[in-house]
Amino acid sequence: MATYLFTHRACIEHDPGPAHPERPDRLKAVLAALDGDDFARLERREAPAIDVDEVKRVHDPLYVDAVLDSVPERGQVHLDPDTALSPVSGEAALRAAGAAAAAVDAVIGGGNAFCAVRPPGHHAEPDKAMGFCLFNSVAVAALHARAEQGLQRVAVVDFDVHHGNGTQAAFERDGDLFYASSHQSPFYPGSGHESERGVGNIVNVELASGSGSDEFRRGWSGRILPALREFNPDLLLISAGFDAHAMDPLAQIGLDTEDFAWVTRELLDVADECCQGRVVSCLEGGYDLVALGECARAHVGALLER
Repeated sequence: MATYLFTHRACIEHDPGPAHPERPDRLKAVLAALDGDDFARLERREAPAIDVDEVKRVHDPLYVDAVLDSVPERGQVHLDPDTALSPVSGEAALRAAGAAAAAVDAVIGGGNAFCAVRPPGHHAEPDKAMGFCLFNSVAVAALHARAEQGLQRVAVVDFDVHHGNGTQAAFERDGDLFYASSHQSPFYPGSGHESERGVGNIVNVELASGSGSDEFRRGWSGRILPALREFNPDLLLISAGFDAHAMDPLAQIGLDTEDFAWVTRELLDVADECCQGRVVSCLEGGYDLVALGECARAHVGALLER
């Protein structure tokens, strides 16, 4: 099966400002890690800008318009203390969501894809930007799959160290959408408690600081993967954040690179069983550039094994 890589220069040019952890060098590190002979089989595609109306399937139309109208001609504008816009940010956010939707279209007959994009998306709630995120790319892709490809049951799984509050908020009342997350807790953004179950379609695995590989793998093997198999999705989307790595400066779970390869292979096994191997992965967090590059190589390397 083909493995696609979607990205765009605008996603590098999105600039939240000096010393911001969600900096352009993150995507440069990912793309450098995916260069070379080991990744020659990737089918590389330019991320298109998504139609704004598709974003409005997930996000309040007034919110979407307000974000795009706030894009400055120069410098930065802050939507909150963590989340900033620069002159290219509107295009970058539309291309990040566009990458995810185009990747869904690319894998509909089988195959998988990685969207090397930024800004990230999983904290963006239907009516609010937060946590470096503007539009929720995986949620937009999920509703694109339903509206444009006729798929009914779509799952998002999230191994970023932070809970994807935005994805949960978008999904929690729809039993044909599934969201599962492992994340450090207590931690930003303060959501993701195991008692939060939506309509039975939400699974949260809380990991204490310093949990390490064993607890992470137990949470996935014991809770998330069985629930995902039971949900039996038509498409699997991954919020691929690599900030649970031991080298990351923003969190303290303490995973190693092989943990991300392991969880990717486990998810691919489920996709093979449930949805013809259809997997779309979108970059979320990861703030140590060396660890980020290593984890991206491990994750995309596992995608290429199929």
